[in-house]
Amino acid sequence: MSNKFTLLLTFITWFLPVSLFAAFDHSEWNSLLQQHVIEINEGQATQVNYAAMLADRVRLQSYLDGLAEVQRSSFDNWSETDQLAFLINAYNAWTIELVLTEYPELDSIREIGFLFSSPWRRKFVSLFGEQVSLDDIEHGMIRGWERYNEPRIHFAVNCAAIGCPALRAEAYEGNRLEEQLEDNTRLFLSDRGRNYFSDGRLYVSSIFNWYQEDFERGWIGIDSVDEFMSRYSESLGLDLDTIAALNGGRLSIRYLRYDWELNRTD
Repeated sequence: MSNKFTLLLTFITWFLPVSLFAAFDHSEWNSLLQQHVIEINEGQATQVNYAAMLADRVRLQSYLDGLAEVQRSSFDNWSETDQLAFLINAYNAWTIELVLTEYPELDSIREIGFLFSSPWRRKFVSLFGEQVSLDDIEHGMIRGWERYNEPRIHFAVNCAAIGCPALRAEAYEGNRLEEQLEDNTRLFLSDRGRNYFSDGRLYVSSIFNWYQEDFERGWIGIDSVDEFMSRYSESLGLDLDTIAALNGGRLSIRYLRYDWELNRTD
């Protein structure tokens, strides 16, 4: 009986797809990011060398083809951190691919698309056997499946704009995702060009306005944007009096205008 079980296990290991047992290998995407993403102010912001990405487009498309081969049944057997890392990487890689379809003849990703169709609604992404959009990945899967409850994804998914949190110069990995998301959040909130306190008011990215509901869902006990800001008060550079005002709901918060210019190096 033991020998039969061993033979069966060996057969399964040899002949069934690796994706049933292990999360996806993002090393190709990691290599592209390390080569073509330039960090500014120790990672608070980044720029993408789209010309170099364009020259390396075959490698990018090979990675995207690999993403498309993953079956939903395999994906659902991964840990939630591996799933989330996969979806964030897919969103970011396909965003780069979308920009490359028009590069260098564009100054903003918002120039891609038609009058009544934004670039984020274009169904050009091959994922889980379907053609989906970037919105489908972010809002339908990452946010819409309601299995992750992770507001820090807004500092990881990248919309190819200067106002967006930095495109991390490495791929996301399930076993490091907590560390990476926490690092992204602190780096973004430390950027005084996009989040700062002045004259009794806290000026922050419009992300906190657009996705307010995601910061109210009880992530680690946090139920509001104010509580989220309080957790990261050190990164925001707030003193004790300002933190007290924030915790007491007495601090005025203003949302900054988003810069949609392309996050390119040139």
